[in-house]
Amino acid sequence: MIRFVFSGILLMILSFTGLNAQNSGLIAENALGLRLGGGDGFGAEISYQRQIGSPNNRLEADLGWRNDSYFDAFKLTGLYQWVWNIEGGFNWYAGVGGGLGSVEDNRYFKNGYRPNDGMFLFVAGDIGIEYNFDIPLMLSLDFRPEIGFNDYDVLNNFIPDIALGVRYQF
Repeated sequence: MIRFVFSGILLMILSFTGLNAQNSGLIAENALGLRLGGGDGFGAEISYQRQIGSPNNRLEADLGWRNDSYFDAFKLTGLYQWVWNIEGGFNWYAGVGGGLGSVEDNRYFKNGYRPNDGMFLFVAGDIGIEYNFDIPLMLSLDFRPEIGFNDYDVLNNFIPDIALGVRYQF
């Protein structure tokens, strides 16, 4: 699955090479790529950012999965972010948001039934740094603390999510 997602992103980047990612604001109007990392298990997310309002505000939507030896989870995250320029193409940002997901608990399995499987909600903060290259490429490193809510003991706590982002800007 990782190869499929990566190949799709690479194909999209190659098809948009003629576009210029620079605009009059701090950030590009759109950015699409991958966010790799995780706090409670490794995961990958397809990440989309869209500039809204002023040239230093954006929305970020991420669809991804997490897994470790205890659980597998899919989740959808939405964040509102504020971006501030440090110097040149180097920015820092902060944001708030939340999301929902589905978890499969791998710790318990009784007669074909997993008692802790189900949906969960979470709230999240976000703080990070990014660099916008002269080509339409952005690298970022962020810390996203998440607090999950569900009726089970899986993902019902604080999760410090740290990830590296690679995005194509257009």
